[in-house]
Amino acid sequence: MAKPILMIKNLSKKYGENVVFHDISLTVNEGDTIVIIGPSGTGKSTLLRCINLLTYADEGQIWLDDLEITAKNCDEDRVRQHIGMVFQNFLLFNHLTALDNVMLGLTKVRRMKPDAAREKAMYELNRVGLVDRAGHYPGQLSGGQQQRVAIARALAMDPRIMLFDEPTSALDPELIGEVLEVMRKLALEGMTMLVVTHEMGFAREVADRIVFLEKGSIVEEGSPNDLFYHPKNERTREFLWKITELYGKKEEGE
Repeated sequence: MAKPILMIKNLSKKYGENVVFHDISLTVNEGDTIVIIGPSGTGKSTLLRCINLLTYADEGQIWLDDLEITAKNCDEDRVRQHIGMVFQNFLLFNHLTALDNVMLGLTKVRRMKPDAAREKAMYELNRVGLVDRAGHYPGQLSGGQQQRVAIARALAMDPRIMLFDEPTSALDPELIGEVLEVMRKLALEGMTMLVVTHEMGFAREVADRIVFLEKGSIVEEGSPNDLFYHPKNERTREFLWKITELYGKKEEGE
């Protein structure tokens, strides 16, 4: 039986009177790729930020393995070492090369010696297909390449789980595929991933489960086959029809 890596129980977050999400519960098992979909402004990104302790939930609990990371005495910096996060924008240091960007956390946080950190960083750059760009600065790289450096930087910390917050939303259309291909490869390697994305093709092909979030609540959760072809909730059907035209094409063929 798969081991839970991340458990979210009754999580809620609001800003003033604005409820971002309410009573969210979700379990991510080891090796799972879970994709969260839903309209903009429904709390998807805030949920990821709460998991990584960049934002604090108002109610509820989160466990990483057997550690409750929402407990008051939790060492946040230590927790973040085990949760990799890839943002919409790449957040690379422009004055550092791709190699140095990946090495930074290894030398400053994990206190690795430079030679060992360099070897590890080159290994991760190779995983994302950028070993030949190790000496390039972010300004010399395409958006897709910069995002892949950001993925390598997160992977270098050997995280228990990777969080992706719409990692392709800032990319030109022709660069999206190279980032999604890296994520597909990670899924095949068994990396545990929680992904917020509007890329429905990726969700259909790679996700073990899809979670449809709207107005701060989980509307429906299930396999890609369940949600795309047999949704139980009418709102799920409407959302997927609008974003993919899947159902419109199906009706034309009937």
